[in-house]
Amino acid sequence: MTRNVLVIGLGLIGGSIALALQKAPETKIIGYDMDAQTRERAKTLNIVHDVVTDPQAVAADIDIIIFGTPVNATLEWMEQLKSWPLKNKVIVTDTGSTKKLIMQKASELRELGITFIGGHPMAGSHKSGVLAAKAHLFENAYYMLTPLAGEEIIHMAQLESLLKFTHAKVVSVSASEHDHMTAVVSHFPHVIAASLVHQLGGENGEYPMTRSLAAGGFRDVTRIASSNPILWRDITLQNRDELLTQLEGWEKEMTRIKELLTNGSAQEIESYFSVAKELRDELPISAGAMYTPFDLYVDVPDYPGVISEVTGFLAEEAISITNLRIVESREDVFGILVISFQNENDRKRAVTCIQKRANFETYIS
Repeated sequence: MTRNVLVIGLGLIGGSIALALQKAPETKIIGYDMDAQTRERAKTLNIVHDVVTDPQAVAADIDIIIFGTPVNATLEWMEQLKSWPLKNKVIVTDTGSTKKLIMQKASELRELGITFIGGHPMAGSHKSGVLAAKAHLFENAYYMLTPLAGEEIIHMAQLESLLKFTHAKVVSVSASEHDHMTAVVSHFPHVIAASLVHQLGGENGEYPMTRSLAAGGFRDVTRIASSNPILWRDITLQNRDELLTQLEGWEKEMTRIKELLTNGSAQEIESYFSVAKELRDELPISAGAMYTPFDLYVDVPDYPGVISEVTGFLAEEAISITNLRIVESREDVFGILVISFQNENDRKRAVTCIQKRANFETYIS
């Protein structure tokens, strides 16, 4: 018997899930997006097997519903579900970055006999929209599930049996645990990145050259500030309490740094940076909460044709790259050429290729 999966919202996340789940046997992926052009592109690019213009019209035949929509929109869709003609054993899930409000609404659905299991695939990209969808987007990333207390094991097993085709690491936590952890490693860093960019903007008047010097480390540290502002508006509003808690801790840390700068000895200051380096170096390279491209820094010498030489080596060994940029300010230890790859395997192959063919030094941040 064919398993029918309805994906509502065909942007980067919804589209990527739809692509990944096509690998599941005897599974039909049906897609819906409010944007007609997105629906058309999803069908043309085979991101889904079929599209519909009214998801409610097919709801009675759907086994699993996945919301690939922003958190506020998901709450609206969940309210609509209450009046839909759903299958008796349908399982509903989402992909949102906050969970407390979502799971509160899920409690209302449970009272109506609807099974809702919160979900959050912790992966992303600097690109957005259905054209950026990739079947491998979630490989080795954490996929957090937030079931309501007392959720039946069979429902969890059914959802996990489908999600395994994303090749993500599926784990279960409570909604409150999820929102706290993502506030620490994802939501609050976005706030900090945005604040650093605002601070840079204040330099434009008196020190306009500062902007040019921000091409290296500053650009990397604040990469996430380029994310969709509407998406982060909603996340911030829904996880406001956790963010305020993180901000209070940050203020205490800034007070400690201020005291260190005012009265700290050379040894105390060095120790502060040493501890930070040790902690940072112990962090996992992949499978984190924030989007981390598979970047490779290459310390190339400055002579005509060196960039085409490096990319030529990669092309000869059929190693695909997704982005290429030159760092104009060498204020850190990394190389001047930054190459981005689709996955960790391509990056490892590139390291071997470049070191073998040109003996240039390479670094992974």
